[in-house]
Amino acid sequence: MKSVLIVYNQANNERVEYMLDTLGIRGFTFWENVQGRGHEVGDPHRGTHTWPELNNAIMTVVEDDKVEDLLLSVRKLDKRNEEVGIRAFVWTIDQMV
Repeated sequence: MKSVLIVYNQANNERVEYMLDTLGIRGFTFWENVQGRGHEVGDPHRGTHTWPELNNAIMTVVEDDKVEDLLLSVRKLDKRNEEVGIRAFVWTIDQMV
């Protein structure tokens, strides 16, 4: 099992949820109004007058064989509009209850 954390501009919220639905990924945890700044490029997303945009984040736990399809979908969404921004991070899950 793998945990995938997807952090993205809130403008992509419907697209990210549609992506999960299309891949048959049902379970997730969702955070709204996540602040941050990309490590390579991109403006800060702080929800302020100067930096008004914000991010959302979704974390899901999936079988190993779904990870590559999920990452491919994230890459496609990122290429669609690189200025908006989306990133995915993957961790191995050793145990779950």
